[in-house]
Amino acid sequence: MSAPAAAAHDNGPAFSTLPLSGAVLDNLQRLGYVRMTPIQAASLPLALAGKDLIAQAKTGSGKTAAFALPLLANLNPRRFAVQALVLCPTRELADQVSQELRRLARAEDNLKVLTLTGGATMRPQLASLAHGAHVVVGTPGRVLDHLSRESLALDALNTLVLDEADRMLDMGFAEDIAAIAARCPPPARRQTLLFSATYPDNVAQLAARYLRDPQTVTLAERHEPGRIQQRFYEVKESERLHAVGLLLTHFRPERTLAFCNTKAQCRDLVAVLQAQGFSALELHGDLDQRERDQVLVRFANRSCSVLVATDVAARGLDIAGLEAVINVDITPDAQVHTHRVGRTGRAGESGLVFNLASLDEMDRVGRIDEMQGRDSAWHPLSELQGADARREPLRPPMVTLQILGGRKEKIRAGDVLGALTKDLGLPGSAIGKIDINDFSTYVAVLREHADQALRGLGAGKVKGRAVKVRRL
Repeated sequence: MSAPAAAAHDNGPAFSTLPLSGAVLDNLQRLGYVRMTPIQAASLPLALAGKDLIAQAKTGSGKTAAFALPLLANLNPRRFAVQALVLCPTRELADQVSQELRRLARAEDNLKVLTLTGGATMRPQLASLAHGAHVVVGTPGRVLDHLSRESLALDALNTLVLDEADRMLDMGFAEDIAAIAARCPPPARRQTLLFSATYPDNVAQLAARYLRDPQTVTLAERHEPGRIQQRFYEVKESERLHAVGLLLTHFRPERTLAFCNTKAQCRDLVAVLQAQGFSALELHGDLDQRERDQVLVRFANRSCSVLVATDVAARGLDIAGLEAVINVDITPDAQVHTHRVGRTGRAGESGLVFNLASLDEMDRVGRIDEMQGRDSAWHPLSELQGADARREPLRPPMVTLQILGGRKEKIRAGDVLGALTKDLGLPGSAIGKIDINDFSTYVAVLREHADQALRGLGAGKVKGRAVKVRRL
């Protein structure tokens, strides 16, 4: 069941319309909280009524207050036990959430909010926990550490919040979240609030496991039509592959999925793009499972700019935040064209689709126009051939490192994050997705920190032992 989207922020409903105490409303007014943002207006009435909630919301949308107010309303300040737990993907976000919770909790005397994250020494956290707290905000790895030391007990918990759930799963925390949830009271005896910027299958599976009859709040603004801009370019056969490089250099999308009708065309295009200095990889039926996994990890990690694929190889592929699709060849099946186009412009993002068509393919373009109910927008290839062609080729923002060792060695995402942030001093914001399989761990690191991470991991330890690391 979906709640309706709220009105725009400046004329959203007033906080005074919510069933909150006078002291809380006075504090909100002092903090400048007068009218609700769309996500607050859609989710607060449901969450304050005790419902479990799945809310699609980005950072900056006011989501912290959307879970903080129900969480605080559930607390008994006289009971000195952990009654609420907020799990966040990074140390920085956990600090931000704790700060905001403390501000919103000012109406209530002596409410203690404690932050438990990696990268900080254990002793002060142990001392704080010994004195008791009402709310814990933490990263999954460190919260799990405290649970295994029995320095943290969650039997009095009545609210569990999973903040930025998609990012936590991207960073490889699924098993840690499962272990933490197993130590909480069952879903029937707690309220669970899940916030996520995107809602891919793995987040839906997480929600199905830990939430009870959840209400879903998705803001209508996320699904406005017309977010995908589609352009057609007429090309001679001899220009086709070169035109892909021109498009990439001109429009500069961070990640592009390029579709070819054949495996041979995939190979040829990747060779051309790599020769032009682009970070491009191919995905087709001739790759074995290990090669396919590594290609997909690098593309999902934003450490490869262009994935060149056949339709068969790309089936079931769901890459969040894909900026552009290039149809290097026009598919004979108009339905397949629609499927290709739909890979970009998801979850309220905008997307670009470029189609390269020769005279021989005009009948295929005609079928696409007929199905879409409108004429295609044609642009001359010459608009891409000016000074832009001399610009530097794109460089992906991340680099993927492969650590030899995975689940079989009991490596967890928190171990890798700790080695990079605590031991090597990298900021949490420099670390992207962490993928762990049976024998390998893949971690995305911002390009400017990649050399330091590679040297440091190679010379240091993960989970107390030396590991082999290489740049993919």
